[in-house]
Amino acid sequence: MRLLQLLIKENIQIWSLGIGVKRWLLIGAGGIFIISMGLAWVFGRLLDLRPPQVLPVTFEATILIIVGVFLLSVCLYGLYKSLGKLMFESRNIHHLMTNLKSRKTTSRGPKIVVVGGGTGLSVLLRGLKNHTDNITAIVTVADDGGSSGRLRKEMDILPPGDFRNCIVALSDAEKTVTDLFQYRFNKGQGLEGHSFGNLFIVAMMEVTGSFDAALAEAGKVLAVRGSLVPATTENISLIANLADGTMISGESEISKPSLPIDNVYIEPKNPMVHPEAKAAILDADVVVLGPGSLFTSVLPNLMVPGIKDAINESNAIKIYICNVATQVGETDGYNAADHIIALQNHTYDEIIDFALVNSTNIDLGNRYAGEPVIDDGTNLRHAKIIKAAIADVKHPVRHTSEGLAREVLSLYHNSDVNKI
Repeated sequence: MRLLQLLIKENIQIWSLGIGVKRWLLIGAGGIFIISMGLAWVFGRLLDLRPPQVLPVTFEATILIIVGVFLLSVCLYGLYKSLGKLMFESRNIHHLMTNLKSRKTTSRGPKIVVVGGGTGLSVLLRGLKNHTDNITAIVTVADDGGSSGRLRKEMDILPPGDFRNCIVALSDAEKTVTDLFQYRFNKGQGLEGHSFGNLFIVAMMEVTGSFDAALAEAGKVLAVRGSLVPATTENISLIANLADGTMISGESEISKPSLPIDNVYIEPKNPMVHPEAKAAILDADVVVLGPGSLFTSVLPNLMVPGIKDAINESNAIKIYICNVATQVGETDGYNAADHIIALQNHTYDEIIDFALVNSTNIDLGNRYAGEPVIDDGTNLRHAKIIKAAIADVKHPVRHTSEGLAREVLSLYHNSDVNKI
């Protein structure tokens, strides 16, 4: 009631909010109407204005009142789900309306599927959530290093680390909660090196019985906007063939400095694609590959045949976000075209429509061993390079979240003009 009073005071039409409020108000109105009928039935009896009776009047009136109360309860619960969190977070009516209008806009945003892993994926998600709620992150399950690798080996589960980072990136929860999820233990036998979020996801999986359910519950705790899906639920391993014929197994080993990578593949070679990942790609307006390590974050997802095939079938705009800098041990000496050609060689020539490449001059100095990725003008037959200022000036080896989101949405809105 407080919310309705504030809306009336500010002369705001709740019907225009578009965030799932109208249905609950209509249910509530129906509940009030039915309760009123029940009360009228009782008072009509008391005043001897008897309607036709099938059952005893007190029974009929009670049924009507119970049904009305039930509908009113559904209304209040629905309004709480739609508006409760926003009301608690809002400092005043103006702040509340800003949040409501923002949620209206994002609820109607384009359906964007992001494919990748590592920290790059979470950077993009952090920017996209300010523009659309309709996000699906398809996350690699090839990670075998650090806390995730330990949990994967010891408990035979999918590695939770990249999922944890994405959950935090899409979260609307308070900073204390997200900080807790990212907290990493620095001592304690068996605990040292593990993050709280990884352990939480594993514990939730034990409670719910599935990794999907664990992600959903973790998403509720952190008020995630969007959804996360593994590329496959099968336990896959990433294998790289180096230029001299050497074969390296394991994502964490491949990313170490070595000879140039010739190609990568996964074992088993034909894992079953997660059905929700395939459905999201086929229904998407935009499919984004990256940002992230080319051979160990982006390509492992595309090695799952169902993912690659779904992208091929999809009518979405397809965008690859090229890394700001080369990655030692993976893409040494690569320019923008080299990244795209490697992507095409592992999949098919039309895998992307556009490639976003940073245009900001960056100075990595001695902070990073890689070199800036540049566009040297190489002509690509099946992809168009779009240069934009998407490097983070404070951390030039990284992208800026809002810059990436801005450019992705710009390509979506102007795709008819730009697409080749």
